Amino acid sequence: MRLTPAHLETATAALRAVLPLEHPADSILRRFFRENPKLGVNDRAFIAETVFGILRHRFFLEQVVGTATPRTLLLGYLAKFHGMNLRELTPLVSEAEAKWIAQLKAARPEAQPLAVQAEFPEWLVEKLHGFLDEQGILELGRSMQEPAPLDLRVNTLLANREEVLALLKSDGIEGDATPYSPVGVRLSGKPAINRHELFITGKVEIQDEGSQLLGYLLAPRRRHMVVDFCAGAGGKSLMLAALMRSQGRIYAFDTSEKRLNNLKPRLKRSGLSNLYPQLIANENDLKVKRLAGKIDRVLVDAPCSGLGTLRRNPDLKWRQSLQSVEELKHKQAAILASAANLLKPGGRLVYATCSFLPEENQEIVKNFLATRPHFTLLNCAELLAQQKVPLDTGVFMQLSPRLHHTDGFFAAALELAGSGK
Repeated sequence: MRLTPAHLETATAALRAVLPLEHPADSILRRFFRENPKLGVNDRAFIAETVFGILRHRFFLEQVVGTATPRTLLLGYLAKFHGMNLRELTPLVSEAEAKWIAQLKAARPEAQPLAVQAEFPEWLVEKLHGFLDEQGILELGRSMQEPAPLDLRVNTLLANREEVLALLKSDGIEGDATPYSPVGVRLSGKPAINRHELFITGKVEIQDEGSQLLGYLLAPRRRHMVVDFCAGAGGKSLMLAALMRSQGRIYAFDTSEKRLNNLKPRLKRSGLSNLYPQLIANENDLKVKRLAGKIDRVLVDAPCSGLGTLRRNPDLKWRQSLQSVEELKHKQAAILASAANLLKPGGRLVYATCSFLPEENQEIVKNFLATRPHFTLLNCAELLAQQKVPLDTGVFMQLSPRLHHTDGFFAAALELAGSGK
């Protein structure tokens, strides 16, 4: 696509709308596109890729462009990270802009402070120093600067992975089986899969491979009673229902009516009949309490900082803070305590976040176990091996983009003592 002044102007306007970061960047962009309906598919793709690219590299760009405005950040990104040369940009910029763009192209990221190189705020770098050395922080930061791949989960009620891969290939869409999830497909590039027949007919869902692995840790059986405690739009609920071959019963709890409404069309496409979305006011809702001691499997994908998803949501670096993480810790502990009351003896609970901070992960589990002697910590590597998933990160499942090419998921598996299946 040949860049024009109109492209620059529209992309600058989109970035200006996003940068206050009072709301998630993807939702602001969706609103921007609704307000600019004449933008074509290629225009929207360019704007989205550019805006998210700037958010991934914002610390470096702000450090080197001088006066950081939406336009200077955009030009800096196109020159330094989007691969545009000065000859291509010269017709679109002023003489003064061309001069600093040339200086910017010569700037070396490795000469910048650690926080700028890693593209992490200072408060986060300080936290990371508690369990990583500088090289580890740098590697984590760089892995989070790469765009995330597009992963699909095959709905095994309606299709199998080989069939899906063959159909994608016949339509010119390149994809491979994911290395860990037995039902995952990783696509090359970002095709508009939501318009593909496989998606429309419910044979595939968009779901990161790391998220899929939570289903194999929980390993529900066909006649089980299952609760997805923080179901959101229901991606994991749908997977659990498929693993159960649409038998048994799954309650998808969430406090957001909007998120549960987003589950409805997905549920309809899926062909599943064992999934029951339930709106709750909070973790102590009567709908939760009436299931106490009756549930075989509970998944708690807890509200968290989301820092493990920075490849997809780079704006979270500015929308989270020391204070917000502290508040989340209290919420996570309360939700885990309430969800644990649902289990019957012998039942299993999987506590998960998409964060790499120990205080949202290992520490929450450790504090829970200190006051709940009837619960045992299971070994995630052993549970995954039982499901023929070739992944061993130890007792806890801790995924990282650098090592596993997934989002930064954490999971712990707990079992309530007593007889049960």
